[in-house]
Amino acid sequence: MSYNDYLYNKPIEVRGGIRAGSKLGAFGSSWWARRWLEILEEFQIGSRLDRGRSYARRGQVISIYVQPGGVTAKVQGSRKRPYDVSIAVRTISSEDWERIQAAMAEQPIIAATLLSGRMPDNIEDTFRSVGLSMFPDRRDDLETDCSCPDWSNPCKHVAAVYLLLGQEFDRDPFLILRMRGMDREDLLDPEFRRSALTLEGPALPADPLPGEPGEFWSNPLAAMRDKDHAGPAVMPELAAALPRQLGRFPLWRGNREFLPALQDIYGAASHRAADLHIGTAAPSGNPEPEREAQ
Repeated sequence: MSYNDYLYNKPIEVRGGIRAGSKLGAFGSSWWARRWLEILEEFQIGSRLDRGRSYARRGQVISIYVQPGGVTAKVQGSRKRPYDVSIAVRTISSEDWERIQAAMAEQPIIAATLLSGRMPDNIEDTFRSVGLSMFPDRRDDLETDCSCPDWSNPCKHVAAVYLLLGQEFDRDPFLILRMRGMDREDLLDPEFRRSALTLEGPALPADPLPGEPGEFWSNPLAAMRDKDHAGPAVMPELAAALPRQLGRFPLWRGNREFLPALQDIYGAASHRAADLHIGTAAPSGNPEPEREAQ
């Protein structure tokens, strides 16, 4: 295969590849995801990212692994064997991380926000206050490699991984810190937790316990013992509330986004249960007729 054949051949379709969450629009909505893409623009890589958009949206990326110091990935191109992609990121030294943690310890709101799983809006200012950068600040801080024959840097395979990383930062803002050399567990050490506790308000008074043991152990639905009355059917205000608290599924591979699909399923189940409860729904399926005794 010539190089020109390589450029214009369609990639081999992948089943179960990592897909972009939307077929249109930006890759990432949070400020830190947008900042990642802005950094690539500043490194004059932005125009080359367009080459990877179709790969990211078609699910051509087979795997992405983020570890301190960089990312490794496999991307399916037009050849039978997937291409190996690596993105090396310059890490921050342990001494500099100690300086960053000391600066954050002086700002309890930073610790509290991080402990809640969010990225503080002013965290970049904390990095700058000690002369460091949260994101790579020079193009030399990123080194990429791909086993494909394209000599462009980044090639479309690397570009697809760059874009999907921006989307993944939306789900887990701590990934960018991990790439720079600090895992979440190490960052949120006991000192951070003590700082966050200082921001907690007074505890709300607890409801008094019943004085009578019988009342304490009674069933709150004891008054509804009639088999024909199981209480009112109340539809949940928000479908799939518990899964929504867990956040987006990491590196989602489906054709449709995970949470919206799950919300539809929960919503349909709630309506079905309500119909069954009030007796307006027919039982699903056809019961097998009883066999006559032989």
